[in-house]
Amino acid sequence: MNLLVAVLFLPLLGFLIALAIPRSSAGGSRVWAMIVSVVTFLASLGLLFWFDRGSNGEQFAIDWPWITTPNIHFAISANGISLWLVLLSTLLTPICVLISWRAIQNRVKEFYAFLLLLEFGLIGVFLAQDLFLFYVFWEVSLVPMYFLIGIWGHERRIYAAVKFFLYTMAGSVLMLAAIIYIYNRTATFSYPAILDMLASGRLIFGPTEQLWLFLAFFGAFAIKVPIFPLHTWLPDAHVEAPTAGSVMLASVMLKMGCYGILHFCLPLFPSAARACAPWIVVLAIIGIIYGALVAMVQPNMKKLVAYSSVSHLGFVVLGIFSFTLLGLDGAVYQMLNHGISTGALFVLVGLLYERRHSLAITDFGGVATAAPWLSTAFLITTLASIGLPLLNNFVGEFLVLQGAAIAHWQWAIFAAIGVILSACYMLWLYQRVFYGVVREEVRVHLPDLHLREWAAVVPLILMMVWMGVYSQSFLPPVTRSNARVLEQSQVNVSLRVQSPAPNPHPLTPVSLEASNAR
Repeated sequence: MNLLVAVLFLPLLGFLIALAIPRSSAGGSRVWAMIVSVVTFLASLGLLFWFDRGSNGEQFAIDWPWITTPNIHFAISANGISLWLVLLSTLLTPICVLISWRAIQNRVKEFYAFLLLLEFGLIGVFLAQDLFLFYVFWEVSLVPMYFLIGIWGHERRIYAAVKFFLYTMAGSVLMLAAIIYIYNRTATFSYPAILDMLASGRLIFGPTEQLWLFLAFFGAFAIKVPIFPLHTWLPDAHVEAPTAGSVMLASVMLKMGCYGILHFCLPLFPSAARACAPWIVVLAIIGIIYGALVAMVQPNMKKLVAYSSVSHLGFVVLGIFSFTLLGLDGAVYQMLNHGISTGALFVLVGLLYERRHSLAITDFGGVATAAPWLSTAFLITTLASIGLPLLNNFVGEFLVLQGAAIAHWQWAIFAAIGVILSACYMLWLYQRVFYGVVREEVRVHLPDLHLREWAAVVPLILMMVWMGVYSQSFLPPVTRSNARVLEQSQVNVSLRVQSPAPNPHPLTPVSLEASNAR
């Protein structure tokens, strides 16, 4: 069996078996979810081992006929971008199992079953090479997250779950309409086949036609990112979701939108993407600054981290629509960085909530005295989030700003304001929560990290340091895949991608020369 199939279907198999576990056996459900998620992660490491880092194409490809009429195939493969997103999904799932071990006491069997189903849907989104199959996985991932928020969330969980569902479904309908239109034009849902038609000239979208198709796809992805002003569902979903739901939502689900823009919008609709780039960049920069300013005044820790996601993901969109290789590399790296550092923030905020049963910043203070190791882990994560050199976010933000400066130096100046503001709201959060007078409630109810929590936190901290110090262990496959995306999306641009030197500079893995065609 192809290893990619195993990575994809192990969570689904785990979900089906989890449903058969007696509801009275809560411990059995927890152990089963941990076993399945760890085995899936180990299998995904096998993908990394066998992945050809010198190739810029799709690998581990499978294309099986599924439905004859219409012509739908079960087609999946991995490239230098989707591989890392799959690994991010498989890494975070066992961490979510760990942090929910004591936090989830009701309907334990269903909770872990939905968590495994969510993992299945997320992995499928990053691997699908058939537009219909991609849409199926897109919707599959929506369902378990809706239930995770709606059943195990906080006081306003129903409102947040319905809002999340309606926003996502609104975008999904637009994308489905565009997929059906493309099928009527091409008689296939095969994404590689459609790209071949576009490259050979057998398929040509007119300017207006391409613009509407681009907007339909982009609308679905922009809601999921989310891009300002389509972000209003995100803070509610984060605040009301259980900790595991917030981690998977921030770390992986939001990357579905970023990946969709990069993987589908740019190669399929290059002219429209470049024509819309100026106003999309404006929205991205507004999101960077607005998200940071709103985060600064939040009284709720989860809502603060949620608005920080709006700001950080604005960098991803800015990097993509800079149409420079450095910008695209930074965007993908920032997707991974955000998954690690913001996921860790939600884990740590969740641990504080378990102890104090409050998310209000004013209910804390002096935590560093009561729980020094928890405070240390939070400080490292805070420094990573604000982009301190030698930690992961610095590399991604640097590359994005460098790519943006190559495209338009004014973009980089405005976006850099978000970096400054992120230091303001994150350090101010840390000061208010961990320093000051130690409340009696904090001293009594805030024990330090124990073994299970260390097991969840340490891998994320190690990844922050590793990605910040040795970015070249991640970037070369990303660079090759991004170079391919740029080649597919070039319009009135002369593009030449040079092979990297044996030991390229860690922040400039490939040299890109582009000039406007006259």
